[in-house]
Amino acid sequence: MVQIGVWEREEGVAGAVEAALAAAGRAGLRLLTGAHPAALAGEALSLLTVSPGAVGWAGAGAIACRTVLLPGSAGPLARHLKADRAVSYGPSPKDSITLSSLEGDQICVALQRELVTVTGRVLERQELVLPFPTGRDPLPWLVPSRFMRKFICRPRLNDVSRQ
Repeated sequence: MVQIGVWEREEGVAGAVEAALAAAGRAGLRLLTGAHPAALAGEALSLLTVSPGAVGWAGAGAIACRTVLLPGSAGPLARHLKADRAVSYGPSPKDSITLSSLEGDQICVALQRELVTVTGRVLERQELVLPFPTGRDPLPWLVPSRFMRKFICRPRLNDVSRQ
């Protein structure tokens, strides 16, 4: 079973991830949430998503995961996590996943380098133009976006037409 942890401070990321995965009809995923690392400690996480507003970094060493998805600004703190690999997101060209443009009700999300998904697939460098809810902060929105569903889940046959 794939276990996904969301470490956030009531930003709505976990609810949005859960809704996005349910809408995509994905089974075999367990979503765990916590406002502090202690809530996720002791779990074997395939993916840990860290929101921009996450607090409690002193306890980060208690979390073990295969992949951590975290804001680029938190990169230096990632060394405290027990993770096989780290994937950063944010506006910097150094981030693995960037928000390359935001115009009206659309956002362009760019994958700057190849990534291995939690199911073992390789995602090539790419850009996706996605609908974006006006007035939202783009960084917390990025985690439950359609791009992140590709990162978390195995594709279904009809997903090819949606990419």
